Amino acid sequence: MTTPADTGSTRADEPELKRVLGWKLLLLFIIGDILGTGVYALTGQVAGEVGGAAWLPFLIAFAVATLTAFSYLELVTKYPQAAGAALYVHKAFGIHFVTFIVLFTVMCSGITSATTASRAFAVNMLTAVNGGESPDATNPALLFVAIGFLLLVMFINFRGVAEGVGTNVVLTLVELSGLLLVIFIGYWFIIGGNAQHWDAVVAFETPEDKTVFIAITSATALAFFALVGFEDSVNMAEECKDPVRIFPKVMLSGLAITATVYVLIAICAVAIVPVGVLAESETPLVDVVQAAAPDFPISDLLPWISMFAVANTALINMMMASRLLYGMSKQGVLPKFLSYVHPGRRTPFAAIIFTTVIALVLLVYVSADPKSSIVGLLGGTTALLLLGVFTVVNVSVLVLRRKPVDHKHFRTRTPIAVLGAVTCFYLTLPVTGRDPEQYVIAGWLLLFGVILWALTYWHHKRHHIAEGHLEDVN
Repeated sequence: MTTPADTGSTRADEPELKRVLGWKLLLLFIIGDILGTGVYALTGQVAGEVGGAAWLPFLIAFAVATLTAFSYLELVTKYPQAAGAALYVHKAFGIHFVTFIVLFTVMCSGITSATTASRAFAVNMLTAVNGGESPDATNPALLFVAIGFLLLVMFINFRGVAEGVGTNVVLTLVELSGLLLVIFIGYWFIIGGNAQHWDAVVAFETPEDKTVFIAITSATALAFFALVGFEDSVNMAEECKDPVRIFPKVMLSGLAITATVYVLIAICAVAIVPVGVLAESETPLVDVVQAAAPDFPISDLLPWISMFAVANTALINMMMASRLLYGMSKQGVLPKFLSYVHPGRRTPFAAIIFTTVIALVLLVYVSADPKSSIVGLLGGTTALLLLGVFTVVNVSVLVLRRKPVDHKHFRTRTPIAVLGAVTCFYLTLPVTGRDPEQYVIAGWLLLFGVILWALTYWHHKRHHIAEGHLEDVN
C-alpha cells in the first residue's frame, strides 16, 4: 500500500500551507537565521577554545556545512515538501523508528537553538536597559525575560508565515546593519593602527587539556550552531513559490554571504578585545564596539540590535520546528492532531503550542545551574543534534538515487555526499573535545522522543489507524 509519505498527498478538505516565499524572502530567511545568535553570542565561546584564530573554526564549519548543503539541495528539489530530513530518511529507509528519531532530533535542534536565543535575548535586553552593563548570571530576571520572549515568539508564529517572515525581514535587516557597523568600526580601528592584539589573529591559545587539533575540532563543532539556517529553510519548502528552481542558488548564496560576515567579525573581535575577555562574555560584540569606539553611540545601541538578532533566530527556529511536526503528522508518522491547521490563520496551531512547551521546559531545566554557560551548552547541543542529522542526510541522498522522480532536480556528486557524511559524523564524536554535558542534554531529549514514538506507535496499532502505513514502514 502506498503511504502518504510516498505520495505527498493530502485530503481535499484540508487547508494547505500558503506559498508566500520567493527567492528574496528565502534568502533573507537563511541569512537571518545563520547570522543570529551564533555570531552575536558564540564568537567569544569559539575564541575561548582556539584563541585568536577564532575565524578558522567558523570557516571550517561553513566548508563542512556546504558539503551537506549539496545533499540537501538534491533532496529538497527532488521532494519539495515540508518535513525536511525526516521525510528524506523516511523515503530512503522506510523504518518508522528511524524516521521518528530523525524527526525528533531536527525538531530538538530547532528548539535548543531557540532556547539558546531566548537566553541571549534576555542578557542583551538587560544589558541595554542597564546602559551597557551586563547582568549577573544569577539574576532571576534573565529567566522571566526569556520565558516571556518565547511566549511572544509563539504568538508571532501563530499569526502566520507571512507575518512571521515579514518580521524576519525586518529583524534580518536590523541584525545585518548591526554587523556591518561592527565590521566598519572594527576595521576602521584596526586600519588606524590601534589594534593591540592583531598578532593574536593567527595565534592558537588552547585549553591545557587539549591539543591544537582537538581544540579546533571542538570549536568547529560548536560553530555549527550557526548553521541551522539551511535545515530550517528546507522545512519551509511547501511555503515557497518555486522551490525546485530557487533553492540551489539561494542556499549557496546565503552560505557564502554569512560565511564572509562570520570570518570578518571573528577577525576584528580577537584583534580588538583580549581573547580571555571574549571567552567570558555573553555579549562579545558589545565589548568589541565599546573597545574600538567607546564614545560612539552605537556602543549603546548594539545591545538592542543584538537583542533583535537573537530574536530572529528564535522566531525562525520555532517556525521550522512547528512546520516539521506539521509535515510529518500530515504524512501519518505523528498523531493527527499535530497537523491541525487553524482555519482562520492557516497555521499549524497544535504543533506551535507543542514545540513552545518543550522549549519552556528546557529553558527552566538548564537555568537551574546559573554557573554553567547556558549559551555555550545549548549551542553545542544544537550543533551535536544537527551534525547527527547531517550525517544521515548525506547517506540518504545516496540511497535515494535508486528512486528517481519524474521531474528535473539538482544532483550532487557522490564523493561530496560521502565526504559530508564522514566529516559530520566525526564532529559528533567525543574525541573532538565536546563538553560531555551536551551529550546528557541530547540524550534526555532523544529519550523523550523514544517514549513519544512508542506511545504513538501503540496508539496507531491499538486504534487501527493507518494500519497499511505501519506495515509499510516496519
